[in-house]
Amino acid sequence: MASTNLNALRDLFSKIRIVHTTIRTKTHYQPPRFRPPYWYMPKERVMSEEILSQENKDFIEEVKQDKLSVQTSLESPLSNVDLQNTPQWNPRIRRVGLIARKIGNYPLWSKDGKRIQTTLLQVVDNHVIKYIPPEEYKPMKVKSVRWQEKQRSGCLLVGSETIDPSTVTKDYSGIFSSVGMLPKKHLCRFMVSPQSYLPTGTPLYATHFRVGDYVDVRAKTIDRGFQGVMKRWGFKGMPASHGVTKTHRRPGNIGAGGEKARVWPGTKMPGHMGNRWRILRGVKILRMNTKHNVLWMMGVGIPGETGAMCYLYDTVLPLRKLKTAPPFPTSSPCDDLPLEYYDDLIHPFEESTISFEEA
Repeated sequence: MASTNLNALRDLFSKIRIVHTTIRTKTHYQPPRFRPPYWYMPKERVMSEEILSQENKDFIEEVKQDKLSVQTSLESPLSNVDLQNTPQWNPRIRRVGLIARKIGNYPLWSKDGKRIQTTLLQVVDNHVIKYIPPEEYKPMKVKSVRWQEKQRSGCLLVGSETIDPSTVTKDYSGIFSSVGMLPKKHLCRFMVSPQSYLPTGTPLYATHFRVGDYVDVRAKTIDRGFQGVMKRWGFKGMPASHGVTKTHRRPGNIGAGGEKARVWPGTKMPGHMGNRWRILRGVKILRMNTKHNVLWMMGVGIPGETGAMCYLYDTVLPLRKLKTAPPFPTSSPCDDLPLEYYDDLIHPFEESTISFEEA
């Protein structure tokens, strides 16, 4: 009798449909970080009220110019390196990137007469400041060799735009004085393979990349301030007629009701817009000027306003990765380079104009 009752209960429970309520968590929403990282070192210093005489100011300026002239006259460390003994490039090796400044937009024309919008990025005064090997940058204590151990990367610190040492703090200037260089206005860390090691003081030019290659661009978007949902998220808005009152640009219902009885984390609502780091992947280089180190990048979607700093490095997209060996570990200084490099798609301005007859 007991066994029949148990079987009946099992049949009953098997027919009951259990409804699970899906609860969204905060794992998909990552709030922005406004606090600087732990390795950040304050750069700007408070100018003292000490009164310097004109002679002292002239002496400081003379010392600064002497150091700058010595730094610019130094020969590139790569000129004394035997390139035949350097490791060969392979698709798994990560090279260093560049720091560039966004200087505006400019159109180019293809050979079939199509107009292409481009963004100009200028590589200004880039030098290698320091290399941190993998064991010092991110120590890993493991008992056995793992696959993460074989693919560890080092850190290459790159600086851009030399500035006056008297305008920065002592701690920040110590980063450069320890390696015998003047302070840089912008610093960036690039994760590189140990084979891509570059000595301190190596200059980096726009020829580090090639015309036709694809790169990833990381920059900070334009700061728009506090914006509504129509500008921030592209909402359609409410109707503008049929008795609608004061809700033309409102977001409407935000979903707080029923079983939820709350607002889901990550709901699109009014708030601060812009001033976030974004990465535009797979941007093609269409043109290059070797004299001024200017790159013409396809499209106008690169984050930031005119004058913003951008970080360029080889793309990580599988279908747009480098197929042939680029300048490795970087381009060596050379004086007989052409002034302009053009992609095969672009019509050079030096050549005669192409005219198309109407069909």
